[in-house]
Amino acid sequence: MKKSTVVLGIGLLVILLGFTFTGRVQAQEQTPVVVTDDQVNQVASQLYCPVCENISLDVCPTQACEQWRSLIREKLEAGWSAEQIKEYFAAQYGDRVLPEPPKKGLNWMVYILPPAMIAGGALLLAWIILGMRARKVAPVSAEQTPQSSGEYLARVEEELLKRKGE
Repeated sequence: MKKSTVVLGIGLLVILLGFTFTGRVQAQEQTPVVVTDDQVNQVASQLYCPVCENISLDVCPTQACEQWRSLIREKLEAGWSAEQIKEYFAAQYGDRVLPEPPKKGLNWMVYILPPAMIAGGALLLAWIILGMRARKVAPVSAEQTPQSSGEYLARVEEELLKRKGE
């Protein structure tokens, strides 16, 4: 009985090892993922060239951008998502490759300051307009003028004569 139990155990062990190696071989024999140019350009359009100014990777004609598009193709074939690829490029080349800065760190100010400045300007404008309405200026009447027009003209002529003489 003991001999049959040992043989049975060894047989089961061989079968289990066979399944283990077969599973690994099957995992390596997966069909490669085919990535189209449209898929590459879809991801590349969400990234900007780190070398050129304001040109997205999908339309940039430089050799470097061609290499980066090839890298995007490799990453997509490896199963990376578009977000993972964008994070990879941002880590490698900085946030300038992203179409908009990420909402973390001091970059949040880009999203908060413009609306805050517009609201502050509107409040300041309203405050100025309301202040102007509160101060009503009465029209100047002839009785309130310090001098009559004849005296004023005489003074202006005197001043002009003085300046001619100098």
